[in-house]
Amino acid sequence: MLFSMGSREIQKVELAMKDAQMQASDQVRVPKMAELIASKLRRRIVRGELVEGDALPSEATLMEQFGVSRPTLREAFRVLESEGLVTIRRGARGGARVHVPDGEGAARYAGLVLEYRGTTVKDVHDALLVLEPACVVMLATEHSVEQLEALKDHVARADNAVDDLDALIRIQTEFHTLVVELAGNETLRLMSWMLRYIVDRANWSMFGRDHATPTSINATRQGMRAHARIVEAIEAHDPQQAEALWRHHLAAAGEYLVGDRETAGSIIDILDWSSNT
Repeated sequence: MLFSMGSREIQKVELAMKDAQMQASDQVRVPKMAELIASKLRRRIVRGELVEGDALPSEATLMEQFGVSRPTLREAFRVLESEGLVTIRRGARGGARVHVPDGEGAARYAGLVLEYRGTTVKDVHDALLVLEPACVVMLATEHSVEQLEALKDHVARADNAVDDLDALIRIQTEFHTLVVELAGNETLRLMSWMLRYIVDRANWSMFGRDHATPTSINATRQGMRAHARIVEAIEAHDPQQAEALWRHHLAAAGEYLVGDRETAGSIIDILDWSSNT
């Protein structure tokens, strides 16, 4: 067809094609009404206007407020439910109950992504070796009396639980969480939470098979002593020493964890194991 057209006609066709392409590239998808409603309710949740356990207004009230039909409103509820922000209950006493965003939900989703990518426990633990020492340095550089007392209290609790292996393991796991929380960086806290969600389950899987053996008892008590020395370095405002101790502690824990054949591989089996307990 182009061969039968003059140069002016060809130019017109080319310009028309370019204009159509530009219009197509400039088009913005208009959000569905259900997405807009979900966005408004989501904003109220994340801003704290709605808190954990709050009931959303009745469907009739929300339909009137937003001027939408029941199917549209329920589609918005399904969006929020898929994000873990509401739970829908059916029946006479049913309705939508609010759940605030938390680290566990993010950790579970991150776990799914890492599972899909065939990530190993060692890979996740190596990430902790990068992240957690930074939190220790922050605490050793600057901390309050209350923060130091919280750390010392954890060390004292571990000392009192030295003959209760299960309690000692749980306290030591909490110590890692406490250090990250006290560092005060919310982004690092969330990232640590996601990684710890996996590593802690690998640890419990390991201890479940290696419970009360000399190896597990020695590893746990070594961790207890390491925590005490780290707190001393934090109290002394010695970030270099605190970081070195923490790295050595994590490396030793990693050797114990990934040295086990069943916990060294993909995280898939670890997370499947945790879901069955």
